[in-house]
Amino acid sequence: MKHFSTKSIAALAAASMLVTPVLAKQAPGLQDLVGARGSSGETQLEMRGYTHIETHNDGDRKHSYWWNRDSKQCAHVVTWDGKYQSVETASRSDCNQGGGGGDNAGAAVAAVAGIALIAALASKKHHKDKEYDAQGTGEFDRGYRDGLYNAPYHNYGRSDAYSSGYQAGVNERSSNLGHHYGGGGYAEVGQYMDLNGARASSADDAMRSRGFTNVDSFKSGNTAYSVWNRRASRQCVQMTVADGRVYDIRDIGTHPRCR
Repeated sequence: MKHFSTKSIAALAAASMLVTPVLAKQAPGLQDLVGARGSSGETQLEMRGYTHIETHNDGDRKHSYWWNRDSKQCAHVVTWDGKYQSVETASRSDCNQGGGGGDNAGAAVAAVAGIALIAALASKKHHKDKEYDAQGTGEFDRGYRDGLYNAPYHNYGRSDAYSSGYQAGVNERSSNLGHHYGGGGYAEVGQYMDLNGARASSADDAMRSRGFTNVDSFKSGNTAYSVWNRRASRQCVQMTVADGRVYDIRDIGTHPRCR
């Protein structure tokens, strides 16, 4: 398998930018959402004709992309501490949309392909915890694909590389589905996944505003746990707080005080 150096990746990035330079700028008609809470911002985006495409984490910030089919606009939203920090325009490819037509179609396709290649290389470099030989790289990549697409764990070679790759794939899948609460069907549900990393007091207020009721609380050392029930959607959510921030929040399905 061919390896790409940091210089090679930089060169590809430079080449792609020469083809279709994209400068981030404030998204028109959306600047009033800066400072809004994540859930409120999502509701407003949907009301204005935007559809959520994907979300990924970058440290303590979340990057989400929204596509407006009518205006053909892709919006890039950065969320920090549970609030919208910025709303900027992004390229059509960031929202998984094709490039323009006419005489520039070939150049646009080439640019998108180049950007996709750079993203793939950067992603693999970011997720690998160490360098592997050719066999190890193959096992890591196989594990990564299995974890990313939720395939059963199949480490028939008992390879550490496969195990690391599988965990990296699971982490990437969880990051991309950060907007999803984990259930299905047609009933309206209370969102809560965006509260990961938020301050505990802000998270409590947000849960109440979304129809959740605190039905149980307990502590273990420096870690505090609270259970929230939303009867209308039959959700039972446990929030774990340490150092004043939410570091885990999930639907636990059932609890004696969830009804």
